[in-house]
Amino acid sequence: MPRLEPLDLEDCPEESRHALELAQERLGFIPNSLRILARKPKILEAFSNMAHAAWAPGSVEPYLKGLVAHITSRSAGCVYCSAHTTGMAIERGSEAGKIEHIWEYETSDLFSDAERAALRVAQGAALAPNAVTDEDFAELKKHWTGEQIVEILAIISVFGFLNRWNDTLATPLEDGPKDLGEKHLSGWGWEVGKHAAE
Repeated sequence: MPRLEPLDLEDCPEESRHALELAQERLGFIPNSLRILARKPKILEAFSNMAHAAWAPGSVEPYLKGLVAHITSRSAGCVYCSAHTTGMAIERGSEAGKIEHIWEYETSDLFSDAERAALRVAQGAALAPNAVTDEDFAELKKHWTGEQIVEILAIISVFGFLNRWNDTLATPLEDGPKDLGEKHLSGWGWEVGKHAAE
């Protein structure tokens, strides 16, 4: 049961409409997380701008940003975001097998050394306290430029906010992401749990 109910679109403040419409355009639906955040239009707008900038085309492949978002969310234990990032990674070109075997990134032939370095940092950065070591970062710098590292860390940070937001609020999971979670993540123990819509 959500700790704050998502607002119906007609009940959202007018100042929140632009960010919600952008989410609708980008994702095909308005996530419940944003429908809760809509109560504070300035925070919603700031978050929307940051997320858009982090996902904007750059020199890191979109599928890898999706995988980074996914392992960040899985490492933080956010069921809601784990389901959402499954779809984000697949829509941006990731093979479903990479999602299904993300915990084997260190040893699986599905992943390159550059992907491993990025995923290792994402996994460590999602933990509290932060578990990224100097060795992890040195390996990251072998494969990625400073600009690319900023892109990778921006995605990790956006999902750091979302993971805490959605896990704290028990945000109800929408049907599409829920179906993806059940299809691709249940073999690793994923369950909708407290994020079940009533």
